Amino acid sequence: MNKIAVVTGGTKGIGKALVDLFSEYGFDIAVCSRNSEQLNILKKEIEQKYDNRVYVMKTDMAEQKEVLRFAEYIGEQDGEVEILVNNAGIFIPGQIHTEEDGVLEMTINTNLYSAYHMTRALIHGMKKRKSGHIFNICSTASFVPYVNGGSYCISKFAMLGMSKVLREEMKEHGVRVTSVMPGATLTASWEGVDLPEDRFMRPEDVAAAIWNAYKMSDRTVIEEIVMRPQLGDI
Repeated sequence: MNKIAVVTGGTKGIGKALVDLFSEYGFDIAVCSRNSEQLNILKKEIEQKYDNRVYVMKTDMAEQKEVLRFAEYIGEQDGEVEILVNNAGIFIPGQIHTEEDGVLEMTINTNLYSAYHMTRALIHGMKKRKSGHIFNICSTASFVPYVNGGSYCISKFAMLGMSKVLREEMKEHGVRVTSVMPGATLTASWEGVDLPEDRFMRPEDVAAAIWNAYKMSDRTVIEEIVMRPQLGDI
């Protein structure tokens, strides 16, 4: 029975880099996004490249019922969830006092509640086996506020808090929990920004850091990964 790595929001950026890397190391993959065409392209590309199984489902992670439907779909597959990467997220630039109504709710639903519900749905198997690793993709915005961060910063501060609580809860159950806090990474969030590509981190570098944390012995957990571009924050 193959191990399954679950990556939410996995068709672009860090998520896609993780799908590729986990597949390289023999994992089957369960991945979701809001774009079914991109999911099908990714499935075909990865399965042809690595001869593994890629389970895809179009999912709006801002909707609890869709999150739970994706989790149920994963449970129907032949394999055990070994890795969960809560990666789905959105970034809408703005300030608290000028943002449009509803931005906070949309951002919290996508960036925080999705991870909360996915974790609750999939963690029981990990606890039973006393094995598994949950990676929560936070941000340097989880601990460094910035003026144009608005609701995004709020959601990422909360995500880090959830991740810290989960780490404490899972100690006795043998499930490792890691908070990942990347700085500016070359993803869709930065499209249209007039900066050279080499000013950003590569998604593949973030994926490599996550893999290195996972492959340590089960006696050790890297609780937090903080990464920034070599030249610092943007």
